Amino acid sequence: MSNPALPEKLRQELVERLMNARRQIAAAKKAHNAGAKRSARAAVDETKRLLGERGPVWWTDGAPNFNRRLVANTPYAEWHATLLPSDST
Repeated sequence: MSNPALPEKLRQELVERLMNARRQIAAAKKAHNAGAKRSARAAVDETKRLLGERGPVWWTDGAPNFNRRLVANTPYAEWHATLLPSDST
C-alpha cells in the first residue's frame, strides 16, 4: 500500500514509473542483460521507497511495523497457522 498522504498526481506518476521499471526488468531478463536488470531493480526499489511501500513506516498511529517479518514471529502467527497451504500463497 502506498502512502495515502501522497498527492494523487505524484502517486500516479510514481506508479507509472514503477510499472516502467518492472517492464525494464522483464526486458533485461529476456535479453540476458544482468547490468540492465540490476539497474531496473534499483529503479523499482527507489520508486517503492518513494511510494512508501518500502523503508520507514509512514503511518503515525503508533502501530508496530510487521512488514518484512516472518509471520510466525508476529501476532498473526496463530491466524496464519489456520490457513490452508493454498490460501497462503
